Amino acid sequence: FDFLPKLDLLDMLGWIAALLTMALGSIPQQDVFQRVNAAKNETIAVWGTVLGGCAYFFFAAVPLFLAYSANMIDPAMVQKFLAADSQMILPTLILNHMPFFIQVVFFGALISVIMSTASGTLLAPSVTFTENILKGFSPDMSDKQFLWATRVTVFIFTVIVTFYAIVTDARIHTMVENAYRITLAGAFVPLVAGLFWKRASNLGALLAISFGLSVWIVLEITGVEEPVEPQLLGLVASAIGMVLGSLLSPKISHVQELGSP
Repeated sequence: FDFLPKLDLLDMLGWIAALLTMALGSIPQQDVFQRVNAAKNETIAVWGTVLGGCAYFFFAAVPLFLAYSANMIDPAMVQKFLAADSQMILPTLILNHMPFFIQVVFFGALISVIMSTASGTLLAPSVTFTENILKGFSPDMSDKQFLWATRVTVFIFTVIVTFYAIVTDARIHTMVENAYRITLAGAFVPLVAGLFWKRASNLGALLAISFGLSVWIVLEITGVEEPVEPQLLGLVASAIGMVLGSLLSPKISHVQELGSP
């Protein structure tokens, strides 16, 4: 296994695309950006995000060490499941080589992680859709109606996600990577431009989302063999859309002076 790419243009582009997908695509996701939304000031928002990102390296190292220990303890089992289903390496290691107490702790923690991740994954897009999209079409919605709309949206998202999980043959890593591809192509550029570019406008954000997602979806569906990953081309298209839209339609200030109606 070689972490760094070979000195080849296509191999380096593929490595960069994978790095940007996991590193930048996760920033607009709720597991990272929620620290900014929950912070009470800028200092806590910055340090909470930085410390959370650093903690990811430590937690991500745990399954790596466990998988390496599995290769040291039972290399035949590891080779067997690498050819069939690599996701079964850790559960098999725990069942065959660990005491009952450790098995209970491991599978209990595994179920806890799955349930907490599922709840956050369902609540975040549901609330975002209801608050930012649905409420825009119905601004006079009462709190009770908003609550019921959120509940219905959670149920609909649950049905969709469950159906996808049943019919797909993709592994969990592939599904997570696909989720990061969407945000990399459609959400990363508007988020960064809105925070750090003073000329960013609503039209720029709209074109960035439209261009990025359109290019990514077309390349994913058609399956065209490109030397660059579709999400990386979507990122470039999103940046182009943001620049064009912001230059064509300047930003409208929403700040009112004191005493103005």
